[in-house]
Parts: sequence; structure tokens; C-alpha cells
Amino acid sequence: MKIEALSHTFAVRKLGAEDVGPIYDLCCKNKIFYQYHPPLVTRESIFEDMAALPPGKNYNDKFYIGFFDDKTMVAIMDLVLDYPEKGIAFIGFFMMNLEYQNKGIGSKIINECNHYLQKLGCKKVRLGVDKNNPQSNAFWKKNGFITIGENEYILMELVL
Repeated sequence: MKIEALSHTFAVRKLGAEDVGPIYDLCCKNKIFYQYHPPLVTRESIFEDMAALPPGKNYNDKFYIGFFDDKTMVAIMDLVLDYPEKGIAFIGFFMMNLEYQNKGIGSKIINECNHYLQKLGCKKVRLGVDKNNPQSNAFWKKNGFITIGENEYILMELVL
């Protein structure tokens, strides 16, 4: 996968240890998310998220990436290909910079990503949403995702 092709609007690149500070700053400002998904982010939890892999996956399938407007980090995404099965892309985490929210930019990023994932041969995009988080639920529904299951999280899916 060419991660730079995930967006025509923003520069996209893999995030690493040098990005933990800016990631932390972006996440800390999103208080609504952590109200429904405690505990609050830490630098250590960011490193753990960067390294976390679902069962049966390797780092060739995982993309912990940032979307940038010049040097400003606009969004963060943790994307795993072919999980939980071939042809499904799983978004493990997506968070917008607070200054870019409520302007349609998050939806633009998701739509551009979905378009490229479809070109790669993905048939569906899945993700889990925290129960009762009105902001997250509204965002994903607005972007065409539907609920396909519920346990600890609400499992949502978009057929590409």
C-alpha cells in the first residue's frame, strides 16, 4: 500500500517515536473521546497503540499514520489491512485535530481513504465505536457506516 495515496488533500505518512509529542497534544484536546474511552491518553499508551497488532497480523498490514496540512497534524489513523478477514480494512483508531473538526475535513479524509482502499481491492471497512459516544456515532453514521454488531463496542461497517 502506498500510504501517501490515502489522501489527495493532505500529506500522509507513517508515524513514529518522533511524533509521540504531537500525537499526545492532539489527543489530549479531544476530551469528549476520553470521556467515553478512559483512561486519558499517555505517551506510553501511544507507543503501545503504535506497536499493538490484532491476532494473526504483522507490521506489513498495520499503518499508524498521520494526515498533515503542511506541518500541522490534522488527523491520526490506525489502519489494519485484511482484518478480521481478507478484503476488510479495519480502522482501529481515528482522531481529528480539534481545530479541524466540524468543517467536513474528517469526512473528506475518510472518503479519500475509502476510495483508495476500494482501489486496493478492499470490500469493506470496519471499526469499533465506544457505546454512548454521540460525537463518534454521529460521525461514522454520517459517513455511511452501519451497525453490524454490539459487545463492548459498537461494531460498524461500510461496504465499499
